[in-house]
Amino acid sequence: MQLYYSPTSPYVRKVLMVAIEKGLDQEIETVPAPTFTADSPIWQTNPLGKVPALTTREGSVLCNSPLICEYLDSLSENTSLIPRSGETRWRTQNAHALADGIMDASILRTMERRLRPEKLQWSGLHDQQRMKIDKALDFFEQALSSGNFGTSFAMGEIALACALAYLDFRYGDENWRSGHPGLAQWLETVSTRPSFVKTSPPKNL
Repeated sequence: MQLYYSPTSPYVRKVLMVAIEKGLDQEIETVPAPTFTADSPIWQTNPLGKVPALTTREGSVLCNSPLICEYLDSLSENTSLIPRSGETRWRTQNAHALADGIMDASILRTMERRLRPEKLQWSGLHDQQRMKIDKALDFFEQALSSGNFGTSFAMGEIALACALAYLDFRYGDENWRSGHPGLAQWLETVSTRPSFVKTSPPKNL
């Protein structure tokens, strides 16, 4: 299998963490794929020009991180990260979607800040996306305290770990921990997992 990736993408990190948790990481070759250059190999793989994209065992290409994660999880029954049916499946996938939403909002802010000239940046976009992030963090804080989240390390937990780590990576000055002590403690605990440690982005990017 080949994974087209960027080392700072939280979506890529999520896929790599799933691969490690499933014991599949040695089967995956990573292919650097810049997303803002016309000659990047990503355009021959994903017509949307986004990472991650995965060439599967069967030779097809998957172009969406939740889809890639579900594919990897399907390759073996051991350490199932996504329940196959029932309420637990939808609860897990809902947590996955909300964590991805934190990543989406964070990426939008990052793109606005890094790609648009400062005098043309729209502060309203940052405010709107930060509100989404804060509301989602509140949801997870409550879910943790009520025991509805974090009792295992499944797909939702993996996605949230990547989302929180990306906030630290790009927005460490905003201190999301101050209003979310439960999440802060939870991340401190899960950040010792080999899958989290091995997928940390380079510090100089």
